[in-house]
Parts: sequence; structure tokens; C-alpha cells
Amino acid sequence: MKRIVIFGGTGFIGTHTAQRLLREPSVEQILLVDIQPPRVASYTAELQQGLSSGRVQFIQHDIRLPFPANNFAPDVLFNFAAVHREPGHQAYEYYETNLHGAANVCAYAEAIGCQRIVFTSSISPYGPTEESRHEGSLPVPETPYGCSKLVAEKMHIAWQVAAPGRKLLIVRPGVVFGPGEGGNVTRLVRSLVKGYFVYMGNRETRKAGGYVKELVNVFLFGLDALDKSNDGVLLLNFSLYPTPALHEYVSAACKAGGLRRSPLSVPRKLLLGISYPIEGVASIFGIKQPISPTRVRKLYRSTNIEARRLQEMGYRYLFTIDEAFADWRKDKPEDFVK
Repeated sequence: MKRIVIFGGTGFIGTHTAQRLLREPSVEQILLVDIQPPRVASYTAELQQGLSSGRVQFIQHDIRLPFPANNFAPDVLFNFAAVHREPGHQAYEYYETNLHGAANVCAYAEAIGCQRIVFTSSISPYGPTEESRHEGSLPVPETPYGCSKLVAEKMHIAWQVAAPGRKLLIVRPGVVFGPGEGGNVTRLVRSLVKGYFVYMGNRETRKAGGYVKELVNVFLFGLDALDKSNDGVLLLNFSLYPTPALHEYVSAACKAGGLRRSPLSVPRKLLLGISYPIEGVASIFGIKQPISPTRVRKLYRSTNIEARRLQEMGYRYLFTIDEAFADWRKDKPEDFVK
């Protein structure tokens, strides 16, 4: 890989992918395309150095609009651009961004003759499930986000089959956590640090997920496997193996933060019931807060998705769940203190 374009390149996953690729001697230049400017934080020091040296370039662009062909000639395109927070968006916004984005990235790859795309989908197309599901399971999405991601997968596959020699890696991650995430796992850590986290009878709820640096390693592993095979498409689920239970996330976060916590368990119906008026009052006054019916339901519904194909291919994980949280704290310690 000499030249790389990362759509959604300044987001959480894009930032970590760029930093990892900068450590590859074969990578000469990286082009980040995103609607937001690059992140400036202690954990993005490598990226800042790359931008200063010119090895990394940034173009501000809304992926809902066509991206014009240029002379950059990338060897690989990474497509991370998406609307994904649930809750947080109107239903049409998931389709508007995720489908237009898929079409525009594939059109750009077509125009410049790029032969390899890495697309991050999601485990959302499987839907929540207590029973284990894997890459061979039938997707049954329940949300606009999950539906939009499944359709976007098909759009990328259509690009791949349209011409010989094209390679497509589709990765369906569970919840991805680490420095800069700012989502559900960060909220879990913050609630433990501040001492208000409670279970809802869901200690054993399975939550597919993994560390962001592990995910980037899976991208490179998958690309290498594709290059060595005659296959045009490789689909991989991404999660720690076996799929962790909620109490394992809690335990790992507490160990990393040096916290002594014994979270209480409250009735599920009680917490769900009070989440409605809390969200209602907060929305009236424009207050941002972590409690909503959607988030409460996500806490007690399992996403028991296996990364079965990674196991079959002999992938060796770089991080256990405890090591992942410890590494997160090393890179961004402020997430683990009051």
C-alpha cells in the first residue's frame, strides 16, 4: 500500500486507522476526507506529525455529495463515512448519508480505477439477539441504521462484481471502544467513575464489541487474506471472542480505572419508565444527558454476534478486554478520572 484514501478519515475509527497506517513504511501518503477537521488531542500526536510533514492530507467534504476524481491514485479506499449514533438522528438521515455515501465512494473508486475497498458496516443488520449469530446468519435489521448499512453493503458488492480484479473487505463491528470514542462505552466508563452505574438484571447480557486498535489490525489482516485468495469479497464480523457479557466490560473498566465498584441492580421496568419523562424534560430545555428509552433498551438487549470467521482464519487477538481498557487509559487517562 503506497497511497490510501480514508472517507470518514477524521472520525473515531478513521483517526486510529490513519495513525496505524503511518507506522507502515510502505505507506507514502494518506488522504483524509471528512466533513469535520482532523482531531487534535494527546492520543492523535502521530496524526498531527503526519499532517505537519505532508504525509497526511485533509480534504473537507460532505460524503452525501459526489467526490470529484483526482490524481491521487490510491491503492486502497477505506469507507468509514456514516451517520451511526442511535438515538441521535431522524430515520431519513441514516439513509441519506449512508446510501449516498456508499454510492459516491463507489463512483469515485470507479472513476480513478481503485481496485480495493474496505467498508465498515455494522452488526446492526443482524438485529438484537440472545442467540449467537455469525457471518452465515440471515440479517434481520430492525432499525433505519441497520437497514441502511445492509443496503450499503449490497452497493459495495455491486461495485466489486462489476469489473474483474476488484477486492472488497466488509467488516461488521460490534460496539467499538477506545480513546476518542465518546459513545456508549465511554458513557459506561464515566458512569462507573462517577458511581451511578446500575445493572438492570442484565449482568449476563452479551454485547459484541472490541478495541479500536484491534479493529484496525483486523482491517490489515483481512486485506492481506484477500490479496492471497481468489475471492473478491470477504465478510468479517468484529468482536472480542467469545462475545463479552456486560459485567466483563464493567470489570475491565474498573480495573483500568482503579475503581472499586459493586453496582446495584434495579428493576428494568423502573429505569425504562423514568427514562421517558427524563428525556422529555431534557428535550424541552435542550439538555444533553445519557438517559433515553432507546439507550436503556440497548443496555438489556443482547447483541450476541460471533466473530466466527476470524476464528476460522486463525486470527490472533492483540488485546484481551482487560488489556484493551488498560491501553485506552494509557492513551487517554482523563476518561477514567472524575
